[in-house]
Amino acid sequence: MNEGSTLSWSAHPTKRRNLAHQRYTSFTMMLRHALALISLPMLAVQGTYNPRVDLDEGRYLKVLSDSETRLNQNPSDALAWAAKSQALASLMRFGEANAAAQKALELKPGLADALLARGLARAGTAIQQRNFGSLRGAYHAMDDFRAATQGDPNLVAAWMSLGIAYEQLPGLLGGSTKKALACAENLRKVNPARGDLLQGMVLSMEGRWNDAKGYFQRALSAAPADPEIVYGYLDSLGSRATRKAMGEGQQRAQLAPEALRLLPFVKGRSRGLQAVCDALLDGGQPEAAWKVAHDALNCCDLPSLLKIQLGKIAARSGIHRDEGLAYLDQALKEPLEGGTGGLATVQWRRGQILKDLNRKDEARQAVQAALRADPKHPGARRLLEELR
Repeated sequence: MNEGSTLSWSAHPTKRRNLAHQRYTSFTMMLRHALALISLPMLAVQGTYNPRVDLDEGRYLKVLSDSETRLNQNPSDALAWAAKSQALASLMRFGEANAAAQKALELKPGLADALLARGLARAGTAIQQRNFGSLRGAYHAMDDFRAATQGDPNLVAAWMSLGIAYEQLPGLLGGSTKKALACAENLRKVNPARGDLLQGMVLSMEGRWNDAKGYFQRALSAAPADPEIVYGYLDSLGSRATRKAMGEGQQRAQLAPEALRLLPFVKGRSRGLQAVCDALLDGGQPEAAWKVAHDALNCCDLPSLLKIQLGKIAARSGIHRDEGLAYLDQALKEPLEGGTGGLATVQWRRGQILKDLNRKDEARQAVQAALRADPKHPGARRLLEELR
């Protein structure tokens, strides 16, 4: 459901998915969850500076600002470089993120936060390349995630990232569902709810929804207000693999009721609200999705995310197009928070709406802006073809 670029690998060649249509359950999922699932323990050795707290809450712009302030005071602060790298990765600035992570590792080799940061940067670069050769970058990212779990076994994001990488990479590059499930077991020792979340995600990607749902429900029972658990569950429920496992009709029938059931637990939390809106949209209730996002704009933690969500709802469903376009225009005038898919996605959604409004010259300009930000953005490239 996240609007980032997507790229997916399966553990068997016959399971490889079409790159242009792969949904969130991919390395984008890995990035999305990893950047938001930073664990909080084991930071006493680093002093009072604790960027994992803000990363866990999705306050990436604050993390970026705080890290730059610290680095201006002390350019040798390895943890600040690692935090800056993770914030930059969330903003899709993967080249800069990799450079910051490398700097952190030069200053403090083996720092788990820096290894995680470099893995995220490498995985993000692989996603943007969108070709078979990018598998090598993903393989190196997995090495970083594995090293991060060894450096700090309590680093939740590293276990999440490693588990998803094991599930998504081909066997020849070390992919293994068995190893992915072992990551879930290890994570369960640190954070039981997140361990159950990872196990549910891996099983759902395998098409084993009946096995996965028990782990999701256990995670939700333990932490019903955790936006990342709500996001992971609803996204997996709406995935292609789950659709194939349970049938489109049954999947569609469950999405909206489950979204509305979980809505009270994530009110005010933009990332959880994104998941609810996407599930309502996929469940055939775009007006309900619009109302959820619109009503929360003035009482949520990250309103820019919901403005982009409203644009997405308008672009996909055709409702409230003028309003949706206005919200996207507002988002472009503000700093884009991490996890939004970046400038390319915002411009692509603008292009979709402008095309539907028959403002084709403006739509082309929006698509061209999207492709300047991400030359291989699949949605923008398809839209450009439609506009020719």
